[in-house]
Amino acid sequence: MTALVLRSVHGLRTGARGVLSVWVLILLIPLALALLDTANVADILLIAAEAFAGTLPYIAAAVVLIAWLKASGATALVARTFDGRETRMIVLAALLGGLAPFCSCEVIPLIAGLLAIGVPLSAIMAFWLSSPLIDPSSMLITAGALGWGFAAGKAVAAVALGLFGGFGVRLLVSRGAFAEPLRPGAVGGCCGTSSGLDEGETVWRFWREPARRAAFRSEGVANARFLVKWLALAYLIEGLLVTYVPAEMIAGVVGGDGLGPVVMGALVGAPAYLNGYAAPALVAGLMEQGMSPGAAMAFMVAGSVSCIPAMVAVWSIVRRQVFAAYLCFGIAGAILSGLLFAALAP
Repeated sequence: MTALVLRSVHGLRTGARGVLSVWVLILLIPLALALLDTANVADILLIAAEAFAGTLPYIAAAVVLIAWLKASGATALVARTFDGRETRMIVLAALLGGLAPFCSCEVIPLIAGLLAIGVPLSAIMAFWLSSPLIDPSSMLITAGALGWGFAAGKAVAAVALGLFGGFGVRLLVSRGAFAEPLRPGAVGGCCGTSSGLDEGETVWRFWREPARRAAFRSEGVANARFLVKWLALAYLIEGLLVTYVPAEMIAGVVGGDGLGPVVMGALVGAPAYLNGYAAPALVAGLMEQGMSPGAAMAFMVAGSVSCIPAMVAVWSIVRRQVFAAYLCFGIAGAILSGLLFAALAP
């Protein structure tokens, strides 16, 4: 009886995910607008279409880049970073976190294995904090939606956050914290896929091998579908924001200068489900409505660190104390990033 109930619950959850899929939302939003607000539906769709068209070259570049990195096996270089002195490991891990084309679930087996063999938690935290914020493809998407200045600022914030968390954890470990960071029985990942390539070999001229050419095609198709899906939804939401949310409301909450708007941006962004591909479009809409640059940066950093996939990845393999440290460093780093960006942004 218990097994039957569990299967039924699993079936309901699977069905709910199918019903509430992103593609279904992309279709339902225009249909709902056509029924509820016929006068504005054309304007909202035009806003979304123009924004999507402006980002299209960046989408294409991002798809080619991520497929090339995966097909060549360049992601295998990540593991080589975690070798040597601890200070060197923290710095390189923070730098690499902003470059590695990993999703949050793909780093689970890597991090679990590194923790199991005794790699310092400080270096792993540096990589873990910086990797959700930016990667080559999301940097291109951010540049397309918000400009290269904002994209460069987010990349700097990613590395700075990694260094902040890495050296912060090192200090805490020296005081006796996190003696056993790894959760018992923490293994595996959530992606459940493998390219079938030699994970330890990097072949930059991947097109000479049939298996790598196939990996390039499959990664390209998968990432194109992923980016088009999330950006289409994001730009639809941007159109809704611009049309229905008064600019005075946004400006009153997260507009203006000072500490308040930045802290509010981080606190609002933290519980929001944002990935690095959908967030820039939403933030562009919010900034058009009056969000300050500093609050926008804090919003994006906090949303990336605390998005559902990133938090699940951390929670699944480390103890609660490490998870709490991850969140604290992430939110504090988001506020600091916002303040610095507000001071330096034109």
